[in-house]
Amino acid sequence: MSHTSEATGERVTLPGLQRWKEGGRRLVMTTAYDAVTARIADPIVDMILVGDSVGNVCLGFDNTLPVSIAMMNHHLEAVARVKPRALLVADMPFLSFHLSTEDTIRNGGGFLQRGADAVKLEGGAKRVEMIRALVECEIPVMGHLGLTPQSVNAMGGFKVQGRKADDALRLLDDAHRLQEAGCFALVLEGIPAELAARATETLTIPTVGIGAGPGCSGQVLVFHDVLGLIEGHVPRFVRTYADGFRVLQEALSRWVADVRDGTFPAPQESYGLPEGIGETIANWAPSNRTRCEA
Repeated sequence: MSHTSEATGERVTLPGLQRWKEGGRRLVMTTAYDAVTARIADPIVDMILVGDSVGNVCLGFDNTLPVSIAMMNHHLEAVARVKPRALLVADMPFLSFHLSTEDTIRNGGGFLQRGADAVKLEGGAKRVEMIRALVECEIPVMGHLGLTPQSVNAMGGFKVQGRKADDALRLLDDAHRLQEAGCFALVLEGIPAELAARATETLTIPTVGIGAGPGCSGQVLVFHDVLGLIEGHVPRFVRTYADGFRVLQEALSRWVADVRDGTFPAPQESYGLPEGIGETIANWAPSNRTRCEA
């Protein structure tokens, strides 16, 4: 697989994203949690996010709070082995950037040592100190404002943010504080489209929306949501492009039926003996010694 960007002939880079934003090209990011999904997504998107959403999507948790650095490292390493040409961003999970500057730098730097190009962390003005510390250590940071899943308990659930005037103004202020702290881009999640558009037009760095309307510099959706691989409720902001869950179940059911009716494996899925050995096997019988050992 080529390790080059279709747009530039090179790997996707932070300066490249900035140029695309300034030139009006819309950016696209999706998630990957393993080598298979990374190989599918890499030739198509600009950025791959190894998100802490792995907790909900792959690990069976109700939210992202139980996801640890060790879990994130495991999934990041799997994606990084693909050597994606897309910019590889890794989510800093809950408590990985909250306790001390030293912990934050160690955790973020560990992601880069495992192959990430950048890290993403949630929160506004209260995270500026940690963002500056990471950036000063040459660890690129993508911010995340609006509906921040790690704050699900404080927010009282997964609810749209920024609908009150004070909250909207605070988000705009936070967006500029994160830009000044050194973030190279911001994810805007679960906020009114008009607010996301206003943030985007007043910032110089790209914004990536999810449930934030069309006015952002780009969009991100979870890989499994785009392909319909998750059974059950689909958020309003998701557009599903395949019924992947049903398609894969039907394919698996066909294989099970073939096994049960004896049509799988067929000769083309089986191996044969070299000529002459079949007769030897046919004439073999258990010896007394074999029966005793049994």
